[in-house]
Amino acid sequence: QVQLVESGGGLVQAGGSLRLSCAASGRTFSRYAMGWFRQAPGKEREFVGTISWSGGSTYYVDSVKGRFTISRDNAKNTVYLQMNSLKPEDTAVYYCAAAPVYYSSSAFMSELRYWGQGTQVTVSS
Repeated sequence: QVQLVESGGGLVQAGGSLRLSCAASGRTFSRYAMGWFRQAPGKEREFVGTISWSGGSTYYVDSVKGRFTISRDNAKNTVYLQMNSLKPEDTAVYYCAAAPVYYSSSAFMSELRYWGQGTQVTVSS
C-alpha cells in the first residue's frame, strides 16, 4: 500500500514557476514508477509525465515538454514536478500517481495503482 500526498500548489502569474512535491508512505515507494496527471474543471484527466523507479528515465506529454521536469528522491520517498514558464492552460488540479510498471507514454495512466488527493495550480494571465 502506498499513500500519496501532494503539496506546493498555488496561484502564479503566467511565465512563473512552481514546484510540486508528492510525499509517499510505505517501504515500497522505490519499486513504483511515478507520474503526474492533471484535471481542469469540466475536462478529462490529462497525463503530464512519468519517471521510472530509478529516476533514470522520464517521459512528458508534448504540451509540457521543455517546461516541466519530474524528479524523485527515493531516500525521501518523494517525487517532484518542477513547472516553469507556466501558462493559463496549465491551470488544473495536479495529482501524483504510482504504477508498478514504467511506460514512456500515456499508457502509464492505464496502470495506475495509487494516486493522491491533488493540489490546485492556478495560472493567471
